[in-house]
Amino acid sequence: MTDRDQPTPRVCPACDGFASAAITLGGRDNRGHLRTITAHCTTCQGTGTLPARAASLTGGRA
Repeated sequence: MTDRDQPTPRVCPACDGFASAAITLGGRDNRGHLRTITAHCTTCQGTGTLPARAASLTGGRA
């Protein structure tokens, strides 16, 4: 069994780890490219993870 120095990062509950998504705006531009925008999760700021809880960092009980 491996020993970890740092706790594993928690997956963001708002986006389930899929922090960014490309959303089509409909239609294409003059060159034929599909117009898209990138939307980031506001809870995790586009990282897909949240910081570990304070109890797990200090070794205390939750």
